Amino acid sequence: MSRSEQARKGVRAASRGGRAREVTARCGLLARGVLYVLVGVLALRVAFGDSGGKEADRQGALQELAGKPFGSALVWAVGIGLVCMMLWRLSEAVFGAAGPDGGKPLKRLSAAGRTVFYGVVAFSVLSFAAGGGGHSGDQQSRDATARALELPAGQWLVGAAGLGIAIAGVVIGVQAARRTFRKHLAMGGVSESVRKAVDFLGVAGGLARGVLFAAAGGFVVYAAVRFDPAQAKGMDDTLRSFTATPAGPWLLVVVAVGLMLFGAFSWAMARWREV
Repeated sequence: MSRSEQARKGVRAASRGGRAREVTARCGLLARGVLYVLVGVLALRVAFGDSGGKEADRQGALQELAGKPFGSALVWAVGIGLVCMMLWRLSEAVFGAAGPDGGKPLKRLSAAGRTVFYGVVAFSVLSFAAGGGGHSGDQQSRDATARALELPAGQWLVGAAGLGIAIAGVVIGVQAARRTFRKHLAMGGVSESVRKAVDFLGVAGGLARGVLFAAAGGFVVYAAVRFDPAQAKGMDDTLRSFTATPAGPWLLVVVAVGLMLFGAFSWAMARWREV
């Protein structure tokens, strides 16, 4: 085989790999958007006292989705989409992300962490789709904290994990406020009004997501300090805790709407993100 033929084969293989990566990324972002919109809707119902017995977390979102026409197929679709999200992040960890600094060690390490996170989420969704209801997110959080506290230096490990989650929330919020997501978007030829709309979704949604992560991490740190796994909260309990603030249920309303906006932003990313 000549060198030119080998080069052409290499180009075709790279093109196929690029298309596969693009498809997995966009499917994953669509699935993430669905979950955040549903969690936001459920949180809004909680704020107004009408949650229908469903928790404002991933489990509740899946129950809500399963109750719709073709619900089972929709849940499977979301699970498969999250597997795609995991594969996209895995490709970034192995080959580097899009952009000039995508191959830096810190970027690869971040992508590896996201691979693990979305792998766990995808497994949870697919288990639900297969008929395994499982525990609520709050119960899972308490159980995981209890097991971790039993380990040698478990109190320090739990505290470090909670601090890491809280810091991640702060970083998410700061990046959203600074609109760092713009560098990942390819919106050439898009009208200014659409750009402003995407900016609004990214900032408002990212801030709400950051607040949620920071609060959840803070509760894990508190559980470590108290050596009490019952103090750890999943997404539902964390969202409900906002109603105990001086702002009452209105803070939860703001965060709930923000989570829905982040879901819509994920759909925008599915359309315009460079992958």
